[in-house]
Amino acid sequence: MVPVETWVAYTAACILIILVPGPDNILAVSRGLSQGRLAASISSVGAGLGLMVHVLVALLGLAALIQTSAAAFSVVKFVGAGYLIWLGIKALRSRSLITFQSNNHLPYRAVFVTGFLTNVLNPKPALFILAFVPQFVSPMHGSIELQTLILGTWFAFMAFSTFAVLGVFSSIFARWLESHPRAILGLNIGAGSTFIAAGLSVVFLENTEKS
Repeated sequence: MVPVETWVAYTAACILIILVPGPDNILAVSRGLSQGRLAASISSVGAGLGLMVHVLVALLGLAALIQTSAAAFSVVKFVGAGYLIWLGIKALRSRSLITFQSNNHLPYRAVFVTGFLTNVLNPKPALFILAFVPQFVSPMHGSIELQTLILGTWFAFMAFSTFAVLGVFSSIFARWLESHPRAILGLNIGAGSTFIAAGLSVVFLENTEKS
């Protein structure tokens, strides 16, 4: 079992990491602004489940394969980077990631899939879990696999909760934004640029074993 002091330190570190602006919280906030609390929550559920995929992949050892195999790492890296950059270009061209026009709203299924794929296709969470979680596990406290599963699941749950809270509270500003089209334009440009920057950071992400 994970000791309480380890759990507290791990939780604090995870919260700081989750709050760093990135594609996941940008998506949740944009859905909250555009479509309300339910859409923000659905996007956050998708992101949380996407993180759980990486946790399970790490348990199966596939994350280690990605870390040590140049070919596997490159495939995952470029697919993930391409998806993030595509989202960014789409947001910049359509300016509709944050919109109050009902005909431009995404179906809830698409909101979920976008949140899910943004995580699953990004190799950073897989490498993060592989490098970060083991620092808080120890053979002295039982099964390494079980500790990894527990801590990874807790990280995914905290991510979901934080993104959902951010998205839900962002809906409070929706009425103000509706009367400020320039602010909406700026948010769309900022969100699109964030996705492209995240995608480019993945492109230049180095395999830790190679470096």
